[in-house]
Order: sequence, then C-alpha cells, then structure tokens
Amino acid sequence: MYLLFDIGGTKMRYASSLDGTTLRESVIVSTPKTFKKAIEAFSKIQKELGKEPLKAVVAGVAGPLDREHTMMVNSPNIQEWITQPLKKELERIFQAPSYLENDTALVGLGEATKGAGKGYPIVVYITVSTGVGGVRIVDQRIDRNVMGFEPGHQIVDLQGKLLCPGPGCNMQGHLEGYVSGTAVRLRYKKEPSGITDPVVWDELAKWLAVGLNNTIVHWSPDVVVLGGSMITGEPAIPMDAIERHLGETMRIFPTPPSLKKGELGDLGGLYGALELATQYV
Repeated sequence: MYLLFDIGGTKMRYASSLDGTTLRESVIVSTPKTFKKAIEAFSKIQKELGKEPLKAVVAGVAGPLDREHTMMVNSPNIQEWITQPLKKELERIFQAPSYLENDTALVGLGEATKGAGKGYPIVVYITVSTGVGGVRIVDQRIDRNVMGFEPGHQIVDLQGKLLCPGPGCNMQGHLEGYVSGTAVRLRYKKEPSGITDPVVWDELAKWLAVGLNNTIVHWSPDVVVLGGSMITGEPAIPMDAIERHLGETMRIFPTPPSLKKGELGDLGGLYGALELATQYV
C-alpha cells in the first residue's frame, strides 16, 4: 500500500492506494501549524491505517526543499515546519521509505501522467492561484533541478513598480506580482471573484502570456497545462485571451505549444504523489 499526502498551508489531504494506480477516498484535515502537532497528526493517521504494510510514503509540501529533499527550507503558511526533519519523522512513524516533493511539482506530475498532459513527452505545468508556481516534466518524471522551479519569480517588467507578494520576496517586476490572486487582491482591493470587468481579466491574460512566453522559450515543452484558482475559478483568466496574447508575443517559434486547462482538480497532488511513489519503489 502507498500513503500519499498533499500538505497545504491550511489543509492537508491524504489518501492511500493498494494497486499503485487508483486512489482510495481522500481525507481532508487542517494542517497543523506546529511541527509537534504535525507529528501527532501523522501518528494518529498511522494508527487508523491498521496493519497493512506500506511500500512508500510520499508528501507534497507547500514550499521549497533542501537539496536532499529531507525538509522544507521555506514556507509561507507553516513556518514552524521549516528545517524540521519531516522525512525522518515520516519514516519513523510509518516504518516505510518516505519521499518529499514540492506540492506544485506533484500536481504537475499528476497532470502529466493522468491529466491534461497525458501522452506528451515534455509537459510544463503552471499554477496561478494565491501565488504562481510551476514545474517541467520530462518523460513522466520531474525534471532534474537543484533548487526547484519558480517561474512566478521571473521578471516580466524591468520598470515595473508592482511588488511581488511572495513570502520574503517583495521584488519589483515579478510575474507573481501581476497575475497571482494575492497581487490582484492587493491591487484592486477586492477578491478576484468579485472582479467582473473583462478589461481587467484581459490585462491579466496579457501579463500571463508574457510569462508563458519566457517559460516556453526556456523549457521548450510540447504542452503547457494551466491550473490554480485564477485559471479554474469563476471568473478566471480566459484561456482564449491567453492564447491570443501568447500568439502575439511569441516570435522565435513558428507556433506556441498547446495550452490546456488542468483536469485533476484538488486530486492532482495525490495522483502526482502516487506516480512518484511507483517510480521510487
């Protein structure tokens, strides 16, 4: 059996899989704010699992990891988990090999193997939500990297005065400062769901297209899958407007790669975690 976690800043979703292909029904609990409470929560889950032996545990976490993928080195919402021995504690509690990965990377892996990117050799996944994140998937595997992937912190406006709202960033001109839900909320003093002006949404599509242009010319994917609340919510940044602006922006390649909306929704991270588990075991 495989045990899979998608650990966000406020909620933690987990599920198991017996066959390495399908998920049992997922469970959602509040994410413990302290690492001590997290250990207690994992211990409780272990007791509820029964005696079914575990082949592997995979956890997606909301933040960058150290080089060895043993702990988080930063996290906006669960700061008391930072530099704590998460991998070591998971292995102690569940008595099984445990693996950590960035949560966005796992959603991207899920979309590349079981969602909108299935069948494409090189998949780029970009999420536009509270922040902006992304990952490159090559042949159904997360591409090798040293510090992870942070396409939201690419500079799209050298003269820009908008500050990036990312934790500890506060730099000018970053993509996240133009299209993320947090940035939109700060700029327009209302929730994105309350913005109905199509001009605003077209402007967001234009800035996102600039970021996608940069990402595409660097990562050269077959397909770009877009997810996150700013893409899948209502209202949202319109896909047709993104495609139109990208077509106007990109010149070096004859045609942009396909753009697709993510298909797995809230289960993307768990499907990605399951895929990663089966790759390791």
